[in-house]
Amino acid sequence: MKVLLQRVSRASVRVEGRSVGQIKLGLLALVAIECGDGEREVDYMADKTAAIRVFEDGERRMNASVAEAGGAVLAVSQFTLAAETRRGRRPSFGRAASPT
Repeated sequence: MKVLLQRVSRASVRVEGRSVGQIKLGLLALVAIECGDGEREVDYMADKTAAIRVFEDGERRMNASVAEAGGAVLAVSQFTLAAETRRGRRPSFGRAASPT
């Protein structure tokens, strides 16, 4: 499982012109579930994402979690993070879990 986090002031996801998710301050989480990942990995990453300290506290130091900053998390499926690119020029997505 791979999760790429981006701190945002706002983020949204649109599908066919229709908004399917949006947040103001928070974290945009691009998530790749790989073959073999289960509840244990999902729970670990969810806890890690919620607790990571990347927001400013009262002293302007990055010492606050998304919850402490009053933010939210927008999770977006991104299977391309599971790409294997070590050989050749065409990535392999064999490690990515199926969409179902």
